[in-house]
Amino acid sequence: MSSIYSHLKKMSPQLLVSNLEQSINFYTNKLGFNLAFSYENFYAAVGKDHFSIHLKSGKPLLKERMQKRDNQDIDLIFSVDKIEDLYLRALAESIEIVQPLRNMPYAKEFYIADPDGYILAFIEETKN
Repeated sequence: MSSIYSHLKKMSPQLLVSNLEQSINFYTNKLGFNLAFSYENFYAAVGKDHFSIHLKSGKPLLKERMQKRDNQDIDLIFSVDKIEDLYLRALAESIEIVQPLRNMPYAKEFYIADPDGYILAFIEETKN
């Protein structure tokens, strides 16, 4: 079976955000991303370590955000090293913790919420 592509160079999820400037501030100042570009107060991208998230101004559905939060349905997962240090920095930055740091069979993990309620998971995979 042949593939429709030969090589993926990058993947950039897009999040619909209610306040573009607030979201840019959260991802750059709280999480340490860099602003890659901003277009007419409507669209922007933030990046870190060769990965990016696109932010589009709009109206995220509050009901959907609350359901995802209640179920701890994750929107984005970041694989990291030194998760304990990252967790302590998140606490120091007063970032909303949805799931405190815990040990699971597959990883250490914790979840946070961004200003629009997107659930971001940070995991440090268990070494086998």
